[in-house]
Amino acid sequence: MTLPFDLSTGQALYLAAALFVAAFVRGYSGFGFSAVFIIFAALTTNPLPLIPVVFSCEILMTAFQARGIRPHIDWPRARWLLVGAALATVPSITLMARLGEDHARLAISGLIFVLSLILLSGWQMKSPVQGRGNAGIGIIAGIANSAGVGGLPVATFLASQPIPQAVFRATMIVFLTGIDAMALPVMGLNGLVSSQTLTGIVLAFPILGAGIWTGTRFFGRTSQTQFRRMVILLLVTLSAFNIAKVLL
Repeated sequence: MTLPFDLSTGQALYLAAALFVAAFVRGYSGFGFSAVFIIFAALTTNPLPLIPVVFSCEILMTAFQARGIRPHIDWPRARWLLVGAALATVPSITLMARLGEDHARLAISGLIFVLSLILLSGWQMKSPVQGRGNAGIGIIAGIANSAGVGGLPVATFLASQPIPQAVFRATMIVFLTGIDAMALPVMGLNGLVSSQTLTGIVLAFPILGAGIWTGTRFFGRTSQTQFRRMVILLLVTLSAFNIAKVLL
């Protein structure tokens, strides 16, 4: 079988391992899948063509998790976040699709680096933001989603508020599914979706299932705060390495 995106066997095995790690992170914490996988991918290949595969995987993963998260979803917050994201999706993806490989890698790694540092800072708000206030962060997420990391701004935003862990996780999963469903048609119109995308999804599916199942079984067993910090430190380190790789 010919591997998609001109990947070598070594690259494919490396990306399969990265996919499992990213799926575990998503199953455990509800966010981080796209950022973790894309930043690993950027170390070995152009990450831009892989973003539609990642988005499709995000949507598929919701099917694995839908049953357990339903009672905890903050629907009003998720709706306003998605309204904001919808406003930014078309222009941001159209711009990103026109970048060359190095510029795309730099833009994606730079976004992940900055957003991860904000998450790492531990910034906190005294009370939850209600209603339309969520639409503003949704716009920022829509812009970041052109790089495949729309979940990071929302994760930063929700983590800064006194929101129960189960609600954080469930609302993130719903938001990520919605924002990726919006982005995929726009990516298709910009030439980023092809038959290779479908091949990538088929190859990824069993790895996703294994990673999600493993991560979900660990949810609640260890500290979410410590786990998130480890993931964020990983993102900061890998994104900094990618930036240096392009610039030096």
